[in-house]
Amino acid sequence: MTNLLSGKRNLLTSPKISLLQALMLLKKTGKKCIIVVDNKKRLLGTITDGDLRSLIITKKNLNQSINKLYNPRPRYVFENRFNIHDLRKEIIRNRYELVPVLDKSKKVVDVITWDQAFKKKFKNNTKIKNCEVVIIAGGQGERLQPFTSILPKPLIPVQGKSIIEHIISKFTDLGIKNFKISLGYKNNTIRAFFKALKLKCKINFIIEKKPLGTIGSLSLIKKDKKMGNKSIFVSNCDILVNSSLEEVFHFHNDKKNDITIVTAAKNILIPYGVCQTSINGKFKNIEEKPSYSALINTGLYIFKSSILSLIPKNRKFDINDLIEIAKKKKKKIGLFPISDESWIDIGQWNEYRLAAKKLEE
Repeated sequence: MTNLLSGKRNLLTSPKISLLQALMLLKKTGKKCIIVVDNKKRLLGTITDGDLRSLIITKKNLNQSINKLYNPRPRYVFENRFNIHDLRKEIIRNRYELVPVLDKSKKVVDVITWDQAFKKKFKNNTKIKNCEVVIIAGGQGERLQPFTSILPKPLIPVQGKSIIEHIISKFTDLGIKNFKISLGYKNNTIRAFFKALKLKCKINFIIEKKPLGTIGSLSLIKKDKKMGNKSIFVSNCDILVNSSLEEVFHFHNDKKNDITIVTAAKNILIPYGVCQTSINGKFKNIEEKPSYSALINTGLYIFKSSILSLIPKNRKFDINDLIEIAKKKKKKIGLFPISDESWIDIGQWNEYRLAAKKLEE
């Protein structure tokens, strides 16, 4: 039996860690489940990425401990007392990411991961099908001045490749071949760049003759009968999501969302003492360096194609306007939280400097 020292120790965690720490641990391990143990490594339960997403959306405090929030009745096996062939069938049927292996005292002595059970690296079955990507790249990149007065924002290099190449490669790795890119500022430069690049995917350009806001350019997409009600990824051109886009896609479809917003779970520390007051304005106390939690809009979305009909023709229209109209029409809007470390906003200088380091992780 393989010992946990062989590289699976990161899959074990204490029940004292926070929701945010658990989310970051999942990113670090690359798995969709972690095992909760006591100080003697005895099994307490498991918590999955799906559990965490639901908890982060419903719980306001990302610093809340996962204690009493994990699943206390996970599937496990005892060492030398299970049939691997039967376990494989069970793993497939229940879509287990991993199964803890225990000794007689219920101490975790090994973990059978999906790839170990089937002796090959696990990927989510198939490539993404019936999906397109729209990249919003018409802005002037004012936050990156004076660089963007010469080079359009989508072409700014990160680790030897332009930002937009990084974005496209994330999707082509999943089998997506159809892209639409909305352009405005310096659009001739960007089109010439792609003509010379000769990527192995289909790219159509949407040209804004006037600024149409953060989402208005989608009104210029020609309706295609083949589109049906397929899913459409919509991405800003200055962000990179270093997380499983395949998981986002399946989440969107499994939940039957009309719009899914990819959000970053961020814990914000106020580096000052904050004066607390009562409802009538009387001083209560000073709280030193408090923190609060928020789900930040990353600039990556999935739409049902039918959502495009809510965008008015050829006028300035922002994503917030679309969300408000969708809410009024009772469309289903979902959130997919990722860790803040999985989101790179290259549209501002302080984040741009960190981008290369994050891409290496």
